[in-house]
Amino acid sequence: MSDSHRRDTRARSTSAPTDLWETVDALWTWLDADQPADGGRGREALLLRVLKLSEEVGEVAQAVIGATGQNPRKGASHTWEDVESELCDVVITALVALRTLTPEAREVFGRHLARVAERSLGTTAP
Repeated sequence: MSDSHRRDTRARSTSAPTDLWETVDALWTWLDADQPADGGRGREALLLRVLKLSEEVGEVAQAVIGATGQNPRKGASHTWEDVESELCDVVITALVALRTLTPEAREVFGRHLARVAERSLGTTAP
């Protein structure tokens, strides 16, 4: 996510929905409004939103490398707060991609989370 996009998003955050899934729907609607005549619901739009995850994960890796100072040319170029922010971008991008794939994203995610919790914790998710 670019710095200007982050600033624009922060400026609008005061009027953004407070529920996670309402916000995901609002972001999905906002992205689809900027799409071609098919409303961005075509296969290409879905594929590009899924591919956007790779870009966001790359930004997490870049932030971790910067936070640990592992790039000798750049040194410590990021903070752990930058890593947190980039991880959040990954989650948001994934949820919007899931919403692009199905209008039932909330239910699909909830069922999957419950299965993972059952498998991993031996319990259902709260």
